[in-house]
Formats: sequence, structure tokens, C-alpha cells
Amino acid sequence: MESTDRLSMKYDKLSSLLDERSFRLCMAADAESFGYGGVSQVAKSSGASRTTIHTGIKELRQCDLKLKAKVQGSTDRVRRPGAGRKCQKETDETLLADMDTLLDPVTRGDPMSALRWTCKSTTNLAAELQSMGHAVSQATVWRLLNELGYSMQSNRKTREGIEHEDRHAQFQHINSTVNDFLRRNLPVISVDTKKKELIGNFKNGGREWQKKGEPLEVNMHDFTDKELGKAIPYGVYDIGRNEGWVSVGVTHDTAEFAVETIRRWWKQMGRRVYPKGKELLITADGGGSNGARVRLWKLELQRLADELAMIIHVRHFPPGTSKWNKIEHRMFCHITENWRSRPLESLMTVVNLISNTKTTKGLTISAELDERLYETGTKITEEQMKTIAITKCDFHGKWNYRLSPRRHKRS
Repeated sequence: MESTDRLSMKYDKLSSLLDERSFRLCMAADAESFGYGGVSQVAKSSGASRTTIHTGIKELRQCDLKLKAKVQGSTDRVRRPGAGRKCQKETDETLLADMDTLLDPVTRGDPMSALRWTCKSTTNLAAELQSMGHAVSQATVWRLLNELGYSMQSNRKTREGIEHEDRHAQFQHINSTVNDFLRRNLPVISVDTKKKELIGNFKNGGREWQKKGEPLEVNMHDFTDKELGKAIPYGVYDIGRNEGWVSVGVTHDTAEFAVETIRRWWKQMGRRVYPKGKELLITADGGGSNGARVRLWKLELQRLADELAMIIHVRHFPPGTSKWNKIEHRMFCHITENWRSRPLESLMTVVNLISNTKTTKGLTISAELDERLYETGTKITEEQMKTIAITKCDFHGKWNYRLSPRRHKRS
């Protein structure tokens, strides 16, 4: 299908050369040749109404010889240039100004605005303009919206909330630490919990190739199946090697589950590629099961440091910046893409789809089901916190710290 800009250029040139009927038939022929969506495309490019284009299509489809003669150039009278009904925006001087006022984003904060509490659909806009004395239809509103440069748009997640004053400084601190570890060939991992997924024959976002008229049928509702439950994927992404590990939990997303996933990654993948690694760097969000304020997270990391005889460094991202965590756009997004439009009918389906996620840049992921029961609400006392061998960095010690393995005294 031709681009909108090219079509608009074509119609601009033809409009001054063809009479009204010929121009209508030209548009109709283009709409017919484009197939599905052709009328909308031509209407948008030419500025003509859909009714005009459909009229042209009807004329093209007529098999009557008399009508054929008219199409092929009869001497029937054609309206002179400029004749016919005037465009409504030309006869109604305040129409565009009133419409722009209704659509102005400033009106969202005005409780007296007519559209403050309703959807700004073409139907509602037409009704409101009619109440203001404008004789407009829904189709007219649609055409004028396009002329004013409006289009249907969804909202976009770009605002990160209140920005911490040391946000950029923390990013620089994380970046320099990561580069230092990679230069010394030490493991650097990005960790996080992926969105919980319903298990069962439920709709999954995205589209996949199927035979026409034979879509995969799934449940109409999204109520949790009590027998199948949910999948809780917790991921570990090795930044230096572009490799990942995912433990698929079945109970709760806790700090104990998060650290157990890191432990499994190290035993299954990490120690094989970092045999001499005595230090580990973890980059994580500031909240969730691996949050900077979660006591159980620090206690479990301490136990892991003791077990592996390894110094564990942690760098948390500032509040509201979780999307900058590497695992989000280097691993989780590809997992979502791989299982698009596929119902996650069982836990093993989730594990297999994650394990088979690959990219052209060499990403590979291993996955495993973790059916352990992780309890919520575990309380960590001050006495337990005092046993943790934690060293806080001078710069934002709440976000940046290391845990050293504890040496037990000999008896």
C-alpha cells in the first residue's frame, strides 16, 4: 500500500486537473486496489469523506451500459469548480476553535470542562459540539481531528516519579563498579522478579501465525486456577556473558527465594565459568524481594557469602528506575516475546519456553522449577542483623554495600 504522504501528493496534483466525478472515481479505484482498509487510507490521504469514496466505488461497480458511458466520459453536466456544499469549517467560523478547546490537555485539570469525566470519543465530541450550537456529525469530527493533527494514542510510561537528587550519581557509581568487575573478569549479575503468570488455558498477549479463522481458543476469564496456581519467575542475568538463569517458583516471591535462585545460578552456571571468582557483584532494584531495605535479603546473602566463601557486592538502583536494570531489556523482554500468544498451560510449559528463549546476539537461558515452600512474614531481629558482616560504602551505604564471609572461631 502506498504511503499516506505519497498518496496525498498524488491527490493534490490530480485535484486541479480532474473534474469532481473523475477525481471521485480515481479515489475509488485506489481504494478498491488497496483492498481491506483502502477506503480509510484514501480518505485520510485525500481529505475526502468515506461517503464520497463509497459513492465512487458504487459507480465503478455498475454494470449498466448507460452508467458505463457516463464513467467513460459522457457530456453530462459536471459541477463547476468551487460549486457544491461548502466545508463546514468554512461556514462555521468557531467550530475549530471550540473543538480545540475541548481537546486541550489543560481542560483535564478543569472540573467544569464538559469532557473532564467522559471519554473523548468522536461520538462524545460530536454531542458536545452540537450542544454548543454546531451542526456536526461523528464523521465530520473524525475528519476535522485528522486535519488538526490529532490521532488515537495510548498513554506512555515515561515519568519515573520523584527523582532522587543522587539518581545520576548512583547510575555512574553502578556503571564504574560494573566496568571494574568486568575488566577483572569477575561475575556481574542483574537480578529481578518477572511478572507473575497465570497457569492454565488463559489468554497471553501478542499474536502468532495461525490459519485464517482458526485462532487458538482460551478461557474467557482470567480467574486463578486454584489447582494450577501461578508461576513466579525470578531471573539472574550474567551481564558479561549474556547468559541467564530463571527459577520458576510456585509459592511466594521472597528474599529467601531470590537468594536461592542466585545460589542455583552459581552452582549450575556461575562457578563453571568463573572458577577463580572470589567476588560477586549484584545489581538489583531498590524494592521488591531484593529491596535495599529488606532485612531478610541481607541475611540470606550473608549465608550465601559464608557458604561460597565469596565477597558479595550489591548495588541498588535509585527509586523509580527499575526499567534501567539490565535484566529487564536484555532477558525478560525476550522471554515475553518467545511465549507471546501462547497459553501457559503448565509450570513445565513456562520452564520449557524460558529455556528455549534465544536471540541473534547469543542470549541463552537455563530454567528450573523451584517447588519449595517459601514463607512470608519472616521477622529478622536486631540481634540477627548484628551478626551480618556488612560494610557500607561511603556513597549511599543503603544502596551500596558488601557482605564478607564470616570466619567461625575455632573451639
